[in-house]
Amino acid sequence: MRILVLAAMLAIGIAVGATVPAVSGFVRNTLSAAGVPPTLFAFTAGPGAAAPTTEPDHAEGNGQENAKARPVAKDADGHAHGEHAHSEAEGEEGHVRMTAEQVETQGIQVAKADGGTLSRHLLVPGTITPDTDRIARVPARVVGTVSEMRKRLGDTVQKDEVVAVLDSREVADAKSEYLTAQVQAELQKINFERQQKLVASQAASESAFQNARAVYLENQLRVDLARQKLSALGLNAVEVAAAQKRDEATPNRSSLRRYELRSPFTGRIVERKVDVGTTVGSQGDPADLYTVADLGTVWIELSVPTSELAKVTEGAAVTVTPSQEGGERHERGKVIFVSPLLNVDTRAARVVVSLPNKDMAWRPGTYVTAEIEIANDQVPVRVEKTSLQTIEGKRVVFVRTEEGFEKREVELGRSDDEAYEVTAGLKAGEDIAVANTFLLKAELGKAEADHDH
Repeated sequence: MRILVLAAMLAIGIAVGATVPAVSGFVRNTLSAAGVPPTLFAFTAGPGAAAPTTEPDHAEGNGQENAKARPVAKDADGHAHGEHAHSEAEGEEGHVRMTAEQVETQGIQVAKADGGTLSRHLLVPGTITPDTDRIARVPARVVGTVSEMRKRLGDTVQKDEVVAVLDSREVADAKSEYLTAQVQAELQKINFERQQKLVASQAASESAFQNARAVYLENQLRVDLARQKLSALGLNAVEVAAAQKRDEATPNRSSLRRYELRSPFTGRIVERKVDVGTTVGSQGDPADLYTVADLGTVWIELSVPTSELAKVTEGAAVTVTPSQEGGERHERGKVIFVSPLLNVDTRAARVVVSLPNKDMAWRPGTYVTAEIEIANDQVPVRVEKTSLQTIEGKRVVFVRTEEGFEKREVELGRSDDEAYEVTAGLKAGEDIAVANTFLLKAELGKAEADHDH
């Protein structure tokens, strides 16, 4: 009879434990007190469910020990689920899971880590000046009076373009002397050739021939001297002769006293010193009429401290920016001169930079800031500074993976204004995040915080 009662109680306990797991402990204790082995009531909460396990909680208080059992659920593969379990989305430590769409949406740019050049610079102030090789004056090379001023201040001129005209007696005398000598030389040439024919036919004496020859050679010398005088005044003998023929056709217009001044090269009129009617060329008179400058190239005058002078070499690249706040314009030039002498007062050396100025925006007299390239280092792995983040005091980059990004600690070497050399931790050719990497750092910190909880 007792056996039948125990069997009934066992059946009832199994049924209740299957439906109400919370009371299964009471049932087990009752059956155990009745002498039923524990192996007979190791039942589950239901078909296919995980077997409950117990973990004792030990709480100290008033000398008593709390031995409550805490259930921890496990799936069929034995993986725990509960308050401290981690979701698969959090990934492994140091990894950030992110789809390609998320990468694009958050503006995270990816590029290959590769070798490159680290350029170091020296920052110094400077002043724009005209290129002294491209600035010239239009001199009054003869004594005369200004009759025409064809250009105004700021006008553009071409090489050999006439910019002013003088009325000069000195020029008239030089032209007349040349033209007279030219006419005399032609006449004496005719006489010499005639005497030469007469001597050949014995119709003239040898002395008459020699006399004609001497006069002819003398006049040729006078022509050469007159031509050289014209050349010294900047006049062309051929043009003077052509002008004389034009004057013969128009007797009321004489060009003998006319002296044209021409621009030495293409540029702009940056200075005008005289007006029409001004006497020039004599002692005490203005020596020149215009100053012409070609500002297509300007110079930057720099003062480099002695301590930095050894780093600056001729031919070094220079980036120039305006000194005023907000100046965004920049231009690249190069060092063309490093003075071997130091300024006695400043103990600095003069350094000259040649700078292109095609749009005439760099004006002489303007203060600028110059970055002189003082070193070019080739490195096997170069990363932009925007690629780097600091996590727990260590510099890291984020390497692209199939699931997202992996945090990678790196060791850094030399650097410039924009990038670092990577000496360890990263190989050339690996894809890394190069922009908005702070978002990856934030995501990594969030995942690790969840992992700690």
